[in-house]
Amino acid sequence: MTMKKPSHPGHVVRTLCLKPNGLTVTAAAEGLGVSRQALNNLVNRKAAMSADMAIRLEKGFGIKAEMWLNMQLAYDLANAYKNARGIHVKPLIAAA
Repeated sequence: MTMKKPSHPGHVVRTLCLKPNGLTVTAAAEGLGVSRQALNNLVNRKAAMSADMAIRLEKGFGIKAEMWLNMQLAYDLANAYKNARGIHVKPLIAAA
């Protein structure tokens, strides 16, 4: 069974926050108190969700900061597992 890759939180910001409220990136950035470029990078999946941005989104849209950060964690972990075959480590604990 294949698991669905988690969405980047920026995609969710665009689809759940900006579009339904008729907001442009510029207008939303102004309301959130961030640069247009910072929000643009997030919604275009060029930047990760920061704790600061998560709090701003919580205050602006009422969606908990923890949800945004958990979404980023799930996205990052899925990408790391996708590349896990290239990660080689030596065992660091004694065998039982």
